[in-house]
Amino acid sequence: MAGALEGKVALVTGAGKNIGRAIALRLARDGAAVVVNGRSDRAAIEAVAGEIAAMGGRAVALLADVSDPDAVARMVESAAATLGGIDIAVSNAGLRRQTPFLAMTLAEWREILSVALDGAFVLAQAVVPHMIRRGGGAIVGLSGVSTHIGTPNRAHVSASKAGLEGLMRALAVELAPHNIRCNSVAPGTIDTVRGASAGARPSTLGDAAVPLRRKGTVEEVAEVVRLLVGPEGGYVTGQTVHVNGGVFLT
Repeated sequence: MAGALEGKVALVTGAGKNIGRAIALRLARDGAAVVVNGRSDRAAIEAVAGEIAAMGGRAVALLADVSDPDAVARMVESAAATLGGIDIAVSNAGLRRQTPFLAMTLAEWREILSVALDGAFVLAQAVVPHMIRRGGGAIVGLSGVSTHIGTPNRAHVSASKAGLEGLMRALAVELAPHNIRCNSVAPGTIDTVRGASAGARPSTLGDAAVPLRRKGTVEEVAEVVRLLVGPEGGYVTGQTVHVNGGVFLT
């Protein structure tokens, strides 16, 4: 398991499946010890931790709701005590839902923002002191293409991701003196298993709308995260990196 991330400890939220799982496995392959986080599905995160152990790596599976500051603080302190600290944090947890704007309640709006945006804020506040003590670190927030192209019935999701990108840019500047880099990764149409609450994939994100004429893979997203948190991404901070097959061009 020796690699460029040897000696680093990474915490990945929402890591029980899909993109989060791929990121956890990719960082582990380059030597990072990984905290595999999920909100409620213990079997899923323990399975990912088991995959990492089977590769010869180190991993712990810890449940915590990222919108709960106390739960996140306990998770981070437990991870630091077990693995020695935190060097890398990936805010991947998020809720996908489709609701027409005029039918959207304030409670649903707040629920969506509480995970992708509030959760990233809560996690960053918990891990940054550990990163400062270890001489630096890297934070990545998982955004999405919806906030850039405008997608019907996802005003709350788009707003949460736009806020996440703004948070990463602000932290990139504020935390730079501590050698902590902060970036966002915005996937486009990725081949994942969609939960029932996510609804059907929006037609604006179908394969025909993508110049590369296919869905991306979770591994392709994980590779970009790996670049940003590793030494190769040492001069990259405050950026949103798009992984979308050309459906949105910056």
